[in-house]
Amino acid sequence: MSPLKRIIYLAFGLYLLTSFISISSSQIFLALSLGVTIIFWFSQKKWPRWPRFFWALLVYAGLSLISSFFSQSPSTSFKDSRELLLYLVVPLTIVALQSAKNVTEANRIILISAAANLIYSFFQFLFFLPPDQRIRGFMGHYMTEAGLLLLFSCLALTFFLFLPRQQKLKYLWATAFGVATVVLLLTQTRSAWLGLIVGASVVIYYYRPKLLLLLPVMLALIFLASPQPIKKRALSIFSTKSYSNRIRIEYLKAGLQIIKEYPLWGTGPDTVDVVFKNPKYGLSEEARTNVHLHNNLSQIAAERGLPSLAAWLVFLILAGWDLIKLLKKHPPNLLYFQSVASLSLLFAFFVAGLFEYNFGDSEVVTLFLALLTFPFALAQRQPLTYHPRD
Repeated sequence: MSPLKRIIYLAFGLYLLTSFISISSSQIFLALSLGVTIIFWFSQKKWPRWPRFFWALLVYAGLSLISSFFSQSPSTSFKDSRELLLYLVVPLTIVALQSAKNVTEANRIILISAAANLIYSFFQFLFFLPPDQRIRGFMGHYMTEAGLLLLFSCLALTFFLFLPRQQKLKYLWATAFGVATVVLLLTQTRSAWLGLIVGASVVIYYYRPKLLLLLPVMLALIFLASPQPIKKRALSIFSTKSYSNRIRIEYLKAGLQIIKEYPLWGTGPDTVDVVFKNPKYGLSEEARTNVHLHNNLSQIAAERGLPSLAAWLVFLILAGWDLIKLLKKHPPNLLYFQSVASLSLLFAFFVAGLFEYNFGDSEVVTLFLALLTFPFALAQRQPLTYHPRD
């Protein structure tokens, strides 16, 4: 491995290590790894072979920049568009993970980072938080905490179920998944709960499809064992009288109206929260204080236009389609396990995004794109056979 590649791998590993612990540190290491990767690309005069879904992301980024030009506030939109650089984590992951060993180490680093977060979250819950507060771990907001834990839970469940029994890490992944599920419940983030149910269903389907019949029983047992605030929160999913559900209905109606008025380029990135304050969109005073529409589909279409939404959907479809193709081509090995995990978190992320604008949370999006790329980095290397020592 060349010196530049070593630096890229080290910085990328430090990003993963701090991804659940410190937003500022993870951003610094991510920026360092991206910077060195760009230098490496230009020095080699050769770009990596990107996954097909990255081309759709580039189209989405390009359309977002055009939307910024036509924005209701171009300065605001172009400033927000700096986050488009985070999508470079996809080719960065391809460069950083040069072997199956690298991918295995990256998964273990994520396990360590998440474990530190989970331990702190329980400590926070037991000694610092009032009973009515929602766990946020090391993150600044419980939604970011829930989004990260959702991704990790899909990864942990996959390795718990698919690793051979002789693998000691199998039981560490099992413990991590159990603890992550409890902490995710304590964030009281219903969108992430629904995402985990769907993501877990994908993992179980590829593990043993008949076990899906037990999933409703398991959910019922979890519900019965949960404290009363969690039960109340879970039941509110089905209530149209719930405050947050009522607000989401308001956002959906307002979003559709905005899309009709600005179908091509939207209002501009990061400007919807200003536009929807106009009384003509019918939002209540409480709803006007929020900064987004609580839905990836309506938020992207409203602020960036329908072409951008189409590009975003193509990105998801291509990623899912190619992951399924990888699963059909390879026997149960590391690549297979990683593909199941990525497909699981892809579905989980999408479902959670129907009730929350999680594609606007940079910490969650960055880890989502990195984990989504793991199988494609593996697929570019030598044919893989899983060995217990891995």
